[in-house]
Amino acid sequence: MFGALLAFASAAFFGLNNATVRRGVLKSTVLQGMAITVPLGVPIFLAFALFMGGFEAMAAWQVDSWLWMALAGVVHFVIGRYGNYRATQTLGATLSTPVQQLSILISLVLAFIFLGETVNTVNVLGIALVIVGPMVMMRRRKATTAAGRAKGFEPQYLPGTLWGMVCALGYGASPLFIALGIGDGGLADSVAGVLVSYVAAALVVGLLVLLAGGRGYMTGLDTGSRGWFLASTVFVAFSQLFRYLALAVAPVAVVVPIQRLSVVFRMIFNALINREHEVFDAWVIVSIILAVFGAVALAGDTEIMLGWLGVPPATIAWLSAPLV
Repeated sequence: MFGALLAFASAAFFGLNNATVRRGVLKSTVLQGMAITVPLGVPIFLAFALFMGGFEAMAAWQVDSWLWMALAGVVHFVIGRYGNYRATQTLGATLSTPVQQLSILISLVLAFIFLGETVNTVNVLGIALVIVGPMVMMRRRKATTAAGRAKGFEPQYLPGTLWGMVCALGYGASPLFIALGIGDGGLADSVAGVLVSYVAAALVVGLLVLLAGGRGYMTGLDTGSRGWFLASTVFVAFSQLFRYLALAVAPVAVVVPIQRLSVVFRMIFNALINREHEVFDAWVIVSIILAVFGAVALAGDTEIMLGWLGVPPATIAWLSAPLV
């Protein structure tokens, strides 16, 4: 029960993080936002690592663990987050959600290829739903564009979709690098890994800001956006912390499906904070729900999930049997 509550809290904070990012990128650039959210993650997770034994865990790492976690940080916190922010900026937080759910499909494919994981019937159904979600959204682009224009915001579908796919690639590939870096390591290794990832990402973001103009570039940051980005930094840090704590005390099959509720919280918080800057209609919500169901089918332990739904044991065995 405690693990489920931690996973629920993680999902809520992640949804709140998304809503604050959306508000921040309305008046500032994506790189300006990352110049705040990425480097400030370092002291936060430095404190977590000190408290949770992260530095003791690092002392036992091999060189390849450091390299994999650094790569995971660049891929997730630079490439993935940049794609996330740009998709949120050009499409809005709600319209970009179905595309970003493709990250779980990318994770599955990479795990199948490099980690020897299997695919079952439920996974195949999940793949179909994850793909259908963005298709529903794209078929409704004229209606949603008109709805956005009425609020002074016109969704840019082509760049938004492309950046959403960049986000999905970054967020989908990073779990593979994390798995290669810490393997079956415990909570201390996980927190240490996040710290190393944040440090590597902060160095890359710092270099990008210098190339963009350094201090002069950052002086153009909107004051209001700065506050939203600072809030986002705190929210995403707590989301990650609760996620790792949940995984330490509860099965993955419990934590992962509950964490998918972050998409629901994304809609709720964006409706509360960004109502005038987002497109909400029945078909947008349908496309998001389809993508979420697909992500849950891909991410969780299918036998436990189907048991929750009351599926007969014989049917569970058939659906969970590896296809490849």
